[in-house]
Amino acid sequence: MKRKNKWKKITAGLIGVLLIIDVIAGFYFYNLAIERNVKDFLTGNTDLEVSAETMDELLEGDWRDWSAAQDFELWEMESFDGLNLKGDYLEAEEPTNKVVVFAHGYLGRANDMSLFGQYYYEELGYNMFTADLRGHGQSEGDYIGFGWHDRLDYVDWIERIVKQNPDAEIILHGVSMGAATVLMASGEELPENVKAIVADSPYSGVYELFSYQLDRMFHLPAVPILPTTGMVTNFRAGYTLKEASAMDQVSKTDIPILYIHGDGDTFVPTSMAKELYENTKSDAELVIFEGANHGESFVKDKAKYIKNLNAFLDKYID
Repeated sequence: MKRKNKWKKITAGLIGVLLIIDVIAGFYFYNLAIERNVKDFLTGNTDLEVSAETMDELLEGDWRDWSAAQDFELWEMESFDGLNLKGDYLEAEEPTNKVVVFAHGYLGRANDMSLFGQYYYEELGYNMFTADLRGHGQSEGDYIGFGWHDRLDYVDWIERIVKQNPDAEIILHGVSMGAATVLMASGEELPENVKAIVADSPYSGVYELFSYQLDRMFHLPAVPILPTTGMVTNFRAGYTLKEASAMDQVSKTDIPILYIHGDGDTFVPTSMAKELYENTKSDAELVIFEGANHGESFVKDKAKYIKNLNAFLDKYID
């Protein structure tokens, strides 16, 4: 009997230690990926490496000078949970109802989307709106929403655009986390003004993305770490990893979606875009770019990108 009680105590002790380790891991990965802070863990990540030509374009491309020269109007908005969010609106040179609404990627800023905005503005004649997502740039927030709370922020930004111009024809265009953001927004009640969505390098869901990255970067299993991280995220940021699902949202949307992904993307696997495409309720198209890494397609093959973008937009914009 004494020996049995001894083993029970040892077992209980081991379980207790494992639970403590799991809780510590949950807080660690929340702080690592979701809390607003410097993300040193991405430095040197080979999955984010792009060609030298792409890097030159991203860092020193003409689009940066173009963006700096534009007279953007600063917009501010209070989010549903009291955060001050900021965005930039650029009116087209010629009066038009066409508006492109951009969403940037993880750790990015509103200005990053001028890489695409210059084309929409100069060649297609669109009005342009681009925002700093919560927890980024000039917008408030001590956590990163990975698109989930951001989807509601974008519903509010869209409502502001429609209030300003009831006849607006709106395109949502996001990259990486921004792509997930506009896909998550697609499942909400959006005005008919939203005509189509362009999702470049999206992930299917936050839980799925974290599971993939946990294995790839840290060689760790999703369970029990991610369920605990999800509880920490719910406590600290008000959402769970599993509910933040682009897949669930596109399965009920009626907004046409153009999916774009590089087949060389190892940061957000191409398979996620394919799964999203296959589960989208509305009209959808999928274009794969050979040899393109994460978010690299536009720079890697601009002619192909623009050709497919224009063909898609022509179907849904007057």
